[in-house]
Amino acid sequence: MTTEATQAAADMDNRPTDGLLMTTTEEVPGYQIERVLGLVRGNTIRARHLGNDIIAGLKTLVGGEISEYTKMMAESREQALDRMRAEAVERGANAVVGMRLTTSTVMQGAAEILAYGTAVVIKPV
Repeated sequence: MTTEATQAAADMDNRPTDGLLMTTTEEVPGYQIERVLGLVRGNTIRARHLGNDIIAGLKTLVGGEISEYTKMMAESREQALDRMRAEAVERGANAVVGMRLTTSTVMQGAAEILAYGTAVVIKPV
């Protein structure tokens, strides 16, 4: 997916601008964790669309990326991250460390995207 397509799929222009730092690392270089606020998470469950399934079925015959599903997954990831971000901000965090994304099948044709991490308050060293 191109950068423009990813940005459009994830609606990057309308992302929160709350200054919350999210990182997959356990520490942030140049900062120290002042307070741990606990686990924060955000999730979404998405089902496939019949029209997209038909297009995807045709694409499997000729190969290549199934962009309809790529777009759906990008939107789902951003929605899960935004929900995790909102919970962290609500708790008073200015960062989320140890952030992870995971996916699981909920039922045939539907998947959950879960974003989780540890909400913390950090300060420069």
